[in-house]
Amino acid sequence: MLHVIHHPLIAEELTILRDPACSSAEFRQRIRRIASLMVPAVTAHLPTAVVACNTPLELSSGTKVTRRITLVPILRAGLGFLDGFLDLIPQASVAHIGLARNQQTLEAEPYYMKHPAVMQDDEVIILDPMLATGGSAVEAVRSLTNAGARHIRFACLVAAPEGVALLGQAYPNLPIHTACLDRCLDDHGYILPGLGDAGDRLFGTCA
Repeated sequence: MLHVIHHPLIAEELTILRDPACSSAEFRQRIRRIASLMVPAVTAHLPTAVVACNTPLELSSGTKVTRRITLVPILRAGLGFLDGFLDLIPQASVAHIGLARNQQTLEAEPYYMKHPAVMQDDEVIILDPMLATGGSAVEAVRSLTNAGARHIRFACLVAAPEGVALLGQAYPNLPIHTACLDRCLDDHGYILPGLGDAGDRLFGTCA
């Protein structure tokens, strides 16, 4: 289930991010801002309950989110997407998953995973700036499902139709939130027009 978040401030930030002249420091700041701008749409479905609320003048009623949130950045680029979510959801737990490509099978395999011991009632939000081929996303969802997560969604900055299709095939009911659906992948698996390698641009490791 694809949800493209249309917002003029997000679109402007993304336009600047695409420019190769955008430095790593600026790239990190702008990804963080986009992530924060995406949070309301990504979390709009969260279950809530009515609670008592004291104001300076009287007893009233308010709203409380009833599901714990666990954010799961896919290492390493997902770390750059994390802070913007934590700015608005500081109470969230943070799990981590590291994935590497198996050189024989060419499939993504987890090499590191750390998460809360119990996740079946959590809202688990996987974070990765790029949804390209979709292989890493599928493996992340599989790993988290095997760990007990039941309420999972995927949030990314830019998605390719190929990645959306693969993830949707594997998990048809999984919500996918993206700031932009780009045109396609090139022969090397990069998103076009895209913004290059998000991890390299975030952490200043471009060749």
